[in-house]
Amino acid sequence: MITANTRTREIGVLVFEDFQLLDAAGPISVFEMPMRGISPPPYKLNLYSLPGGLVRASGGISLHTEKLPNGLTLDTLVVSGGEGTRQVMRNEAFLNAIKDISSRTRRTTSVCSGSILLAAAGLLYGRRATTHWRRCPDMARRFPDVTVEADRIFVQDGKFWTSAGITAGIDLALALVEDDLGTEVARRSARELVVHHRRHGGQSQFSVMQDVKLVSGRFDSLIDWIRSHLSSELKVEQIAEKAGMSPRNFARVFRSETGTTPARFVEKLRLESARQRVETSSISLQQIAQDTGFGDAERMRTAFVRTYGQPPMVLRRQGQA
Repeated sequence: MITANTRTREIGVLVFEDFQLLDAAGPISVFEMPMRGISPPPYKLNLYSLPGGLVRASGGISLHTEKLPNGLTLDTLVVSGGEGTRQVMRNEAFLNAIKDISSRTRRTTSVCSGSILLAAAGLLYGRRATTHWRRCPDMARRFPDVTVEADRIFVQDGKFWTSAGITAGIDLALALVEDDLGTEVARRSARELVVHHRRHGGQSQFSVMQDVKLVSGRFDSLIDWIRSHLSSELKVEQIAEKAGMSPRNFARVFRSETGTTPARFVEKLRLESARQRVETSSISLQQIAQDTGFGDAERMRTAFVRTYGQPPMVLRRQGQA
């Protein structure tokens, strides 16, 4: 419950030329929700840029910003992402400003490719982070001392919170509101915004079929068959027979068609199906493991920890909170 004694936390959103508009507007809208009808408000919001004045987003819309003052102290810094990161990551004045402000914040956060700016400023050395899935390989290559967790909505490592692409900034901001003001306030804010409360940090950025690059529709019916037979053993030989191909030829063609091996593809489908049931039902983990082809709960637990970094019970609690 928010009371009149709630302290006001200053949130600074930092943008630059060609930033992604929703990277800034999404978190701002989330922080706005708990401020309605509360005195004093729990948040004070400011939009900053290095020079101040109008700053153009990548879509052509310009927003008015305050000039970044010297010695700025914030509760939370939110660094936007966008196409402009490719230019501003080479701007030493901008990177030094991020580093300087971060030294005086309780939390330093980023949306989408804003995490690349945090890394370029030297703030993520030896830490875990995420960014938009399309930028993850580039971030990992440029900053080998950062552990890039590509399959995450957002990642917290100490005072640093980084989020994945664009709308994930809303999930990040809801998590920050929950951290500050509690679950009910975050839930109410999500309801006002008509968004889910909330996709937790460990959730995948995309589904299996978004991840797989199908060259054609050759295996569409076969994939549907696999989905409906996850509880079966599903060895390569069995799937190849269903496809009317030899195991060796099927494995070769399937990989060229999807970019992954049949075994890995089946495991991804099993994980996706199991996770959906873990997070949205009260079915026992043992039953879910049997229904999705893992066989037993311990094997499923091992696969979850390896892929999602957390066991099924933790994801169940988060998904049903």
